[in-house]
Amino acid sequence: MERVTVSLDDDLLAQFDDYIRRTGYANRSEAVRDLIRGKLEADRLERDRAPDCVACVSYVYDHHERELSRRITQAHHAHHDLTHSTLHIHLDHDSCLEVAVLKGRTEAVRDFANALMAERGVRHGQLHLVPADVSVVPHKHTHAHDHDHGHEPHVHHHPKT
Repeated sequence: MERVTVSLDDDLLAQFDDYIRRTGYANRSEAVRDLIRGKLEADRLERDRAPDCVACVSYVYDHHERELSRRITQAHHAHHDLTHSTLHIHLDHDSCLEVAVLKGRTEAVRDFANALMAERGVRHGQLHLVPADVSVVPHKHTHAHDHDHGHEPHVHHHPKT
C-alpha cells in the first residue's frame, strides 16, 4: 500500500472530520478510500465502462391500480435472469413498497428497472446501481407454464457456474 499526502484547507478538513465522526469511520484513510471507490464506480457507470452490475430498485405503487400487481409480477418472471430477490411491504391501505435486488448486464438491469418505475400506478422509484464484475453466459429457453402469459423464447444472461 502506498502512502499519499493531501493538503486541505482548514474549513474543508473540519467538514471532512465532521463527516468521518457522523458516519463512523475509524480514520481518515478509510473514509478517503471509500470516497474514491464511490467516485470511481460512479464514473464507470456514467461512461458505460461497467458492463455488469448489481442493483437495488425500489418503488412505491398504488395497490388498487388495475392489473398493476399482475403486470409487475409478470415483468419479474419475464426477467428472472435479472431478478434475484424481491421484498414486498404493505405501507397502508393503498400503497405498497417493493424492493428488488437485480444482477446482470448493466444496460439490461437499467432498462428493466426503468420499465418497472414507468408502469402506470408506480408513484415513486429509485435505482441504485453498483458496478460488479460478474461473468454471464447468454442462452435461449422457453418458459414452461401451465398458464399462458404470452411468453416467447428469448435470450437470458445467467452467471457462469
